[in-house]
Amino acid sequence: MSNAVLITREPVINKQYKITANRLIVHAATVAQAVEGLQGLADVWPATHPVFISLYRLVPTPDLLEWTAPPNAMVEIPTQAIAHPLTLSLIPRLQEAGISLNLTWYQPDTVVPPNVPWRFVIIDAKRQPLPAAPPGLAIAWGLADVPDFRDAIAQGYDGASGWFFLRGVKTDGKLAPSHAQIVRLLNLVRRNAEVKDIENVLKQDVALSYKLLRYINSAGFGLMCEIQSFRHAVTILGYEKLHKWLSVLLISASRDPSAPALMQTAIARGRFMEKIGSAFFEKGELDNLFITGAFSMLHLLLGASLQSALEEMHLPPPIYDALVGGDGVYAPFLKLARALESFDEKQLAALAHDLHITPDEVNRAHLEALAFADSLQFG
Repeated sequence: MSNAVLITREPVINKQYKITANRLIVHAATVAQAVEGLQGLADVWPATHPVFISLYRLVPTPDLLEWTAPPNAMVEIPTQAIAHPLTLSLIPRLQEAGISLNLTWYQPDTVVPPNVPWRFVIIDAKRQPLPAAPPGLAIAWGLADVPDFRDAIAQGYDGASGWFFLRGVKTDGKLAPSHAQIVRLLNLVRRNAEVKDIENVLKQDVALSYKLLRYINSAGFGLMCEIQSFRHAVTILGYEKLHKWLSVLLISASRDPSAPALMQTAIARGRFMEKIGSAFFEKGELDNLFITGAFSMLHLLLGASLQSALEEMHLPPPIYDALVGGDGVYAPFLKLARALESFDEKQLAALAHDLHITPDEVNRAHLEALAFADSLQFG
C-alpha cells in the first residue's frame, strides 16, 4: 500500500448548514503519485459543487501541473509551504491555468505572495476564534460541534469545513408523526401490500406524496420519464426500488438546521456501500447496503434513538445487525464508508485490504457516491 493513493474527505458547510463544497484529502507518498491517482478519476468526478484538493502533508510542487484539473477544482496551498521555492513557482502557473487557489492554516502574521486572488481561506478556529481579515472567504476548521459552528458564524466566519454537524444534535425521543407515516409506508412496501393500500396512506398526507414524486424525479435517479402518480411509480420502479426511495424520503424528513448536510452525508454513505458491495452481493441485496449506509445517521436526522427508529421498521437482520450491533455481513462495508470521513488513511487502507478492495476501487466508489449525493437537492 506504500504507493497507493487514497482519498478521504470533509464537507464545507455554509451559513445555511448546507454542503456547498467538498474537501478531498489526497493521501500519497509524492505529488506525482497524487496526480496519477487523481488523473484516473475524471469520469466519476463530483461536478455539482467546488472541490478543494488538499495534498495533506505534501509540499505542493509543479508536478501537480501534470493533472488535468476539472473546472470546479481548487488547489489548497498550506501556509507552511508558501515560502518553499517549488510552491512559489507553482502558484503563478496554477493561476495561468485558470485553477482557483485556497489558502490553508492562515494566521494574521502569514506573509502571502502578492497578487494572488485566494478564493477560500481555511483557518484553525481553535487557535483563531476571530477570522482576523483573511485574504479570502474565511472557512473555520476544527470545530467540535454544532454550537461551535454557530459561534464561528457569529464571529464572522463565512462557513466551516469538517464533520462538526455530526455532534451536538439531540437524539433522544420517539419518531415524529410525519416520520411514523413514512415508516408505515416502508413496512407496507416491504410486505408487498396492494398498491391501493399504499395509495390510501399517501392520500392522508399530500405533502408526503409530493415529496416522494419530487425525489423520484430528481436527476440523480436517472429515470427516462417523469413519474406523475404513485401507481406509476410502483409500475416503473417496483417495490424494491420504491422501498429505497421511501428510505431516502425518511432521511429527508428532518427539520433540524443541520439536516441538509446530514442528508447528503447519509446518501453518500449509502451509495458508496451500494457501489463497493456490488462485487460481493447479489443485485437484490444492493438496496439493503444502500439503506444500511443511509440509515446509519437516522438517529441524528430524526431525533430518535437509532434502536427505537429501526424497531418500528422491521428491517432485514443484516441491516439491523450492522447498525445496532456493528456486526454482520454489512458491517465491514459501513466501517469502510465511515473511514472515508477522516484523515486516517491507514485505517482506511487496512479496512480496504481486509475486504480485498484496491485503493482505486475505493476512490472511484467514493467519488461516484459523492457525485450522486451532490446531485440530489436537499432542503
